[in-house]
Amino acid sequence: MAQIKIAPAKGVWTVRSDDGVLVESRNALALTEGSMEPVIYFPRSDVAMALLERSDSTTRCPHKGTANYYSYAGQSQSIPDVAWTYEEVVNPDAKGIEGYLAFYGSKLTVEQI
Repeated sequence: MAQIKIAPAKGVWTVRSDDGVLVESRNALALTEGSMEPVIYFPRSDVAMALLERSDSTTRCPHKGTANYYSYAGQSQSIPDVAWTYEEVVNPDAKGIEGYLAFYGSKLTVEQI
């Protein structure tokens, strides 16, 4: 099993679409799994959830559990499956991200500011 580490993501992190800011957070977490690049997870309280719609998509990670997806529904565009969340994490090492959202940097801009 890949080693999972969770740590506070230093500084302020943001997620933006062409329409504007979806997230600005000082409470993000960085999850590192094995030798992969860290993934930034955001607490829902820092996410503009009104701009996201739950999709029917799911995937399964053997280390974290079932991921559920959200699509972006903005003023000028809709983008399918831009974010994912693990609502019931199976690995105690990853429990800290339970309910948090991560975003695809290939679909939206995710950056430290």
